[in-house]
Amino acid sequence: MKKLISYGLLVIFLSTAIISCRNEQKEEEAEKTEVERMMSDPDNKVEVKDGGDKIKIETPEGDEIKIKKDDGEYKKKVDRADGSETKVKIDDGEVKVKTDN
Repeated sequence: MKKLISYGLLVIFLSTAIISCRNEQKEEEAEKTEVERMMSDPDNKVEVKDGGDKIKIETPEGDEIKIKKDDGEYKKKVDRADGSETKVKIDDGEVKVKTDN
């Protein structure tokens, strides 16, 4: 009887541990930024230059995303396959967005 109870507790403990580990992996995936998800996508072409200060991502759909860091200032440029373009500039917490169609 004692062995039955101890095996039952062991099974409950192991199943709880496995479930909690699986949930942590899902949370880590959810915490990734959009850029990190795009970089990890095997279909996208990714180029990283200057020690990570310049990132260029090309998608199979023809979109091109460029992210650049200069002196604490971030610039993101998105050229879409349909010809539209979006530029985002972040400097000292100030965000400027410019969209061209």
